[in-house]
Amino acid sequence: MIADSSYFVALADSKDRWHKQALGLKVPRELVVTDLIVAESVTIVGNRGGGKAGQTLYEYFVDECNIVFVDAGLLDEAMALHLQYDGTLSVADCASVALMSRKGIGEIVSFDSDFDKVRGIGRIH
Repeated sequence: MIADSSYFVALADSKDRWHKQALGLKVPRELVVTDLIVAESVTIVGNRGGGKAGQTLYEYFVDECNIVFVDAGLLDEAMALHLQYDGTLSVADCASVALMSRKGIGEIVSFDSDFDKVRGIGRIH
């Protein structure tokens, strides 16, 4: 299963509006994320809670997640999706959608309702 930055931010930030809901979700132990999601999540958490909080989240990603690094082909697919959705899905989100398509993954853990626009994806939230 793929996970979005909104899930990780909610888990890491006890003041996030989705924190309690994130804690209650049943998700597989190893989640798939792109390096763009890692960067986005660590940046947000670091901004909210300081560098140490960002570092802790980064270590979680390294230890517990399958990180897929976006190459030129995946980035091209993400940009095509970004255009298809007229910019309403971020490039990071589009990279996740493209990766889902490549790997035949049908579910994403996310509190971002923008994923509801994408046919064939079920959002766990």
